[in-house]
Amino acid sequence: MNLLSIGGSDPSAGAGIQSDIKTFSTFDVYGLTIVTAITGQNTSSFGMIEPVSKVILENQLKSIMKDFKIDGIKIGMVYNSQIIKIIYQYLKKLEIQIPIVVDPVIKSTTGGMLIEKSAIVDFKKFIVPLATIITPNKFEAEILTKTKINSKNTPEKIAKMIQKMGAKNVVITGIKSKNQEIKDFVLEKNKKYFLSNKKISKINRGSGNIHSAAALYAIVKNKNIKEVLEFAKKITLNSIKNSQKIGRGIVITNIDEQDFIKNKLQNSINEFTKIKNIFQNIPECQTNFVYSKHKPKSIKEIVGISGRIVKAGKEVIVAGDLEYGGSKHVATALLAVNKKYSKIQSAINLKYKNETILKIKKSKLTTYDYDRNQEPENVKNKGSTVGWGIKNAIKNSKTSPDVIYHKGDIGKEPMIIVFAETPDAIIKKILKII
Repeated sequence: MNLLSIGGSDPSAGAGIQSDIKTFSTFDVYGLTIVTAITGQNTSSFGMIEPVSKVILENQLKSIMKDFKIDGIKIGMVYNSQIIKIIYQYLKKLEIQIPIVVDPVIKSTTGGMLIEKSAIVDFKKFIVPLATIITPNKFEAEILTKTKINSKNTPEKIAKMIQKMGAKNVVITGIKSKNQEIKDFVLEKNKKYFLSNKKISKINRGSGNIHSAAALYAIVKNKNIKEVLEFAKKITLNSIKNSQKIGRGIVITNIDEQDFIKNKLQNSINEFTKIKNIFQNIPECQTNFVYSKHKPKSIKEIVGISGRIVKAGKEVIVAGDLEYGGSKHVATALLAVNKKYSKIQSAINLKYKNETILKIKKSKLTTYDYDRNQEPENVKNKGSTVGWGIKNAIKNSKTSPDVIYHKGDIGKEPMIIVFAETPDAIIKKILKII
C-alpha cells in the first residue's frame, strides 16, 4: 500500500509530513510526501513559514503521480491560494477515484497560523470537495463555517454546512461534554452519530495528524466509515496516552507498535466471531489467532490469545486476553513460516474438514500439507511438533502459503492453519473457504 501525504514540513516531527511518515511506517505501509511549506517550529514555539514555489510543487506532484500507484491521499497544510489551486488541478485529473482524507490544518499547537486567512475561501471551494472524509477539530470546524458550536448551532448543523461544501463524510473531533467525555460527531451521507471516550487531560502535539493518517489507512483497507473513525480514534487516544516529552515543551504523541498490533488483531477477532456458523470450524483443541511484529525472533514477539476462541453451543467466545507469547502452537507455526516468508505475520487454526479442503483447492489458494506419521521419534518426544511439520511442508516451496494442513496422527487432531500478511487478510481468506 502506498499512501501520499501532502502537507507542511515540521522539523520537530511532532506534526506535518514527518508525523504522517511515522504513522504510515507503524502501519507497515509505504509513505510518500509532497511538501507544500517549510516551517520553523519546535515543541515550545513557532517560528517561520516559507511556502514552496509553484515550480517545485508542480514538479513534486508530477514526479510522484507519474511513478507510483497511489492508494490513498492525505491533505494537510496548504498555506496559500496558489498551493490550493495547484493541488486541486492535479488531483481532479486522477483517472481513478482514490480515497482522500482532508485534515484542515489552520493553527499549530504552538501558536502559528498555518493557512493565510485569504486562502480559506479557496480551501473551502477547491480542497473540501475532494474529501472522502474531512477531519476538522471543533476550532477548525468553526473557522470553516464562521459559526460557533453551541446549543443553537449544534455539531450536526455545523457538519451539514461543511458537507454542503462538498465533503462526503465529516467528523468534527474534540467536542467536550459535561461528563468528562470527549466526543467526535460524525455525519455520513445518511447517518449521524457520536463517538465518545473519556477525556485525556494532556496537551499534546500531533494527535490530529495521527487521527487523519490512521483514518486514511483504514479507509484504504476498505473499512466502512464508522469502523474507519473508531479505528482512528482508538489509535489516536493510545498515541496521546503514550506521548513522550522529547523536547523542552509540549509532549509529542506516539503510536506504540505493540498497541497497534493488538488493536489490529482485536478488530479481526471481533470480525471472526461474527462470521455465520463459524462455530462449525472451531477444532476440539479450540482456535487461536495470532499477529506478529516484523520478523519476530520468538513467540514472545507474537500476539495471541492467552486462552482460546472456544465454542459455546452455536456461539464462539474469546476466553483470554491478547498477550505477547499468548499462543504456543499457532505462534510456533507462524514463526516457522515467517523465517522463510517474512511478509507473513498472521495465522489462525481451523477445524479440519474435507469440504473445507475442497473449497481451499477450488479457491486457488497456495496450499501445502505434511504427514504427521512421518515425524521422527526424537521430534515426537519433544511434545510440540508443529515447527517440524510446518518447516517440512514449505521446505521446497517457492511461494508463501495461504494454507497448511495435516490429517492428524494417533492422539493428534487434524488441523488447518491459514496464513496471511495481516489479520484482516486472514478474515478475507476464511470467508472464501468456509
